[in-house]
Amino acid sequence: MARSSPLKETASDKVSSENQPFIQLEGLSKAFQEGMVDRQVLREITATFAAGEFVVLLGQSGSGKSTLLNLISGIEQPTTGRVTIHDVGLSDLNERDRTLFRRDRIGFIFQFFNLIPTLTVLENITLPQELAGISQAEVSKKAIALLQRVGLEDRGDAFPDKLSGGQQQRVAIARALVHDPMLVLADEPTGNLDEETGKIVLDLLLELTRSAHKTLIMATHNPEIAKLADRVVRMQDGHLVEDTRLGVA
Repeated sequence: MARSSPLKETASDKVSSENQPFIQLEGLSKAFQEGMVDRQVLREITATFAAGEFVVLLGQSGSGKSTLLNLISGIEQPTTGRVTIHDVGLSDLNERDRTLFRRDRIGFIFQFFNLIPTLTVLENITLPQELAGISQAEVSKKAIALLQRVGLEDRGDAFPDKLSGGQQQRVAIARALVHDPMLVLADEPTGNLDEETGKIVLDLLLELTRSAHKTLIMATHNPEIAKLADRVVRMQDGHLVEDTRLGVA
C-alpha cells in the first residue's frame, strides 16, 4: 500500500491560514553551473500569491519562467531562499515528502502535453492517482466526470496520437485536476496550439479552476492572456516585477 502523505489539508488548516498568503517566495534565487561559470537565472525574488488568484507570469523565452514554476512546485530546489505553500516550507521537506506534496496538492500542465503514448486517454488521467494508491474505481469515476466537463467523454479509450493538439491539452488539464489540487501551475499551456484552439483550451482551464477557487499561475509570453488575469507579474533580468501596463480586466 502506498505511503499516505502527512501533508493533507484539514478544515483547521483552512481556518488558521485564511488570512495568510497562500504562496510566499522569500529571497528566492537560482543559479545553474555552465562549465566553470555560474549562470544566475533568478535573483532574490520575494512575492506572495493569494488563494484563488489567477496570476499570469510574463517573460521572454529563457527569462526564468519555467524555472520559477519548478521552484514553486518543488521539482527544483532554490540556490537560496524559501518557497512556502499553505504554511508548508518546501525546503524543510525531504525529497520524498516534496514529491508527496506535489502529488497531493499541485496540478501541472505543460506546453507539450506530456501524455504517455502507449496509454489510453482514461489511463493517462488515472495513472498518477493509481500509483498513489487510490482505487481504480474511485479515480476512474473522477476521470470520467472530468472528461465529460472537457467534452471528451467519448474518447476515453482513444490513444493520444488519435487526438488533435487541443484535445490532448484538454486531457492534460483533466489529468492535472483529477486529484483536486489547490494549486495549478501551467507552463505555456496554449503555446503549442493555434490561436482559436488555444482560446478554447484557455477558456476551459479558467472555467474549471475559477469554479473550484483554485490558485492558477500561468507562464506565457502572450500579453493577450494577461488581460484575463487577476494579476500580472513579469520576469525581468532575473527579478519578478508587477506589470500594470496591460490594463488587465
